[in-house]
Amino acid sequence: MPALLEVDGLSKSFSGLRAVSNLTFSVGQGELAALIGPNGAGKTTCFSMIAGVIRPDAGRVHLDGRRVDGLRADQICRAGVGRTFQVVKPFAGLSVLDNVIVGALNTHRTVAGASRAADEVLDLLGLAAKRGHPAASLTLPERKRLEVARALATGPRLLLLDEVMAGLRPTEIDLMVQVLRDLNARRGITILLIEHVMRAVMALARRVIVMHHGEIIARGTPQEVTRNPAVIESYLGEEAV
Repeated sequence: MPALLEVDGLSKSFSGLRAVSNLTFSVGQGELAALIGPNGAGKTTCFSMIAGVIRPDAGRVHLDGRRVDGLRADQICRAGVGRTFQVVKPFAGLSVLDNVIVGALNTHRTVAGASRAADEVLDLLGLAAKRGHPAASLTLPERKRLEVARALATGPRLLLLDEVMAGLRPTEIDLMVQVLRDLNARRGITILLIEHVMRAVMALARRVIVMHHGEIIARGTPQEVTRNPAVIESYLGEEAV
C-alpha cells in the first residue's frame, strides 16, 4: 500500500518542554489508522503540525510525495488534508448548512456549487433535517457530526479526526463508527483518528500507533497493541488485560 502521509522525524517544543520528539510514521493510501495514548502524549500537537496549524522545530511531512511542512494551514487544506478539532467550535451564529458551505468553498468556486456539496455531506452525516437550524442549537452528538461534515466538505484525501467520539453514548458511537467506515470504504478517504474510546478504535482501525511523552512506544494491529506491556502500563491499565 503506497503511503499517502509520511511523517519523518517531527519534533516540537513549547517553552523548553518537548511535546513531540522525532516522530516517524506513515499512513497508506486508503488506510484507516488510529493514533492513541494518554492525555499530554503529543497527539494533537502531531495533528497540528501535519495540518499546518503549528510549524515543527524539526522533521518533514509529505503528502502523496509532496513536502507540505512549512505551508500555511489553508494551503495544506487545499492539498487535501481535512482536520477536526478536539474542542468543537462551529460558527454558532450561522446555520448548519452555512457552516458546511464554508468548508465546501475550499474546492467549489461558487456558493451554489458549495451549497450542493454541503447538502450532500449533511445527508451523509444525518444532519439534513437540521440544515436550516443555527449551529448553536445542536446537541453535542450533532455538533460532533457537524465538525466532521465541515472537514469532509473541504474535499480531503486525508481526514484527521481528533476525538470526534468523546462524550458520545454507545449508540451514538456506533453511528459514527459506521459513518467513518463508509467514508473510508466507499469514498476511499484515508483516515487517521485520535481517539480514547477504545471500543471505536477496535472497531475501526486496521493499524494503531501509540504515543507516550511525545514518542511512539508501540505500533501494530489493535489486538497487538492492546497486549503490549508498555501500552498497558502507560495507557490502558491492568484492567485492559
